[in-house]
Amino acid sequence: MQNRLSISLKNVELWLIGIGGTLIAINLNLVSRVYHPTNFYVYILFLVTLYLLLKEKRHHLNLESNISSSITGTVLIALVFIYTFFQINIGFLFLFPPLLSGFGIALLASGYRGLKQYKRELWLLGFLTIRNFMIMNKLDLTLVTAKFSTVILWYTGFKVNRSGVMIHLPTGSVEVYSACSGIDLIIDLLSLAVLFIYLFNLSWQQKIMIPIVAACLGFVVNGFRVALMAILVAQGDKEAFEYWHIGDGSLIFSIVASLFLCCFCWFLLSRNENESKNSINYSK
Repeated sequence: MQNRLSISLKNVELWLIGIGGTLIAINLNLVSRVYHPTNFYVYILFLVTLYLLLKEKRHHLNLESNISSSITGTVLIALVFIYTFFQINIGFLFLFPPLLSGFGIALLASGYRGLKQYKRELWLLGFLTIRNFMIMNKLDLTLVTAKFSTVILWYTGFKVNRSGVMIHLPTGSVEVYSACSGIDLIIDLLSLAVLFIYLFNLSWQQKIMIPIVAACLGFVVNGFRVALMAILVAQGDKEAFEYWHIGDGSLIFSIVASLFLCCFCWFLLSRNENESKNSINYSK
């Protein structure tokens, strides 16, 4: 009897792994359809995080579902399949594939009562839905970015003036488009901030602080990027401008901003560790 139960449980796990792998492939395919320079890699990071979270508690999961929850889970997964393969426009469904996939497979695996086991994972998938919404409905920061980049150029000694989103130097001008406003970088850094919050033990003040720092870093680093492009236009260096605008150079600023955010989070974690050690030593 015990052998039959273990074999049945293994079959359930294999089915769940197969369905989960298919849903991962589908969601990555959907991500690849949306133009966003780092969107695919952010999704990979989130999926790896989900895998690590599930792997950590896999032996403690209760894999018991019922007919009602299984039907609901199947319907949710079917919606994702329908939207992906037939590209049917069902309201705002294009925002929710990650969350629908998560709820669907969680219901298949553990039913309604078992959903609380996947609270952290579902919250992460929920953020991916929020991320999709932010990408589709981007804030317009062009004017603020133009003003900030103009201030940077003025403080570094350049003769610069601005009219609207146009930055004028004596030998050339550059227009700040919405794609260069820095909102994409801000969204990416906010995504990294969410991962840090879920992976590490932080105080509630730090959980509020990290997203704020992430947004500010994204805006500031992008402001320096726009200032650099204005200088390159003024110098007439078209090749360098294209490199830093749409080439690999644009990704370098994203990497630099990500490293700054990682260093800040590392500083917070080190501080927490030192405070914990000091409190232990004091109690002794």
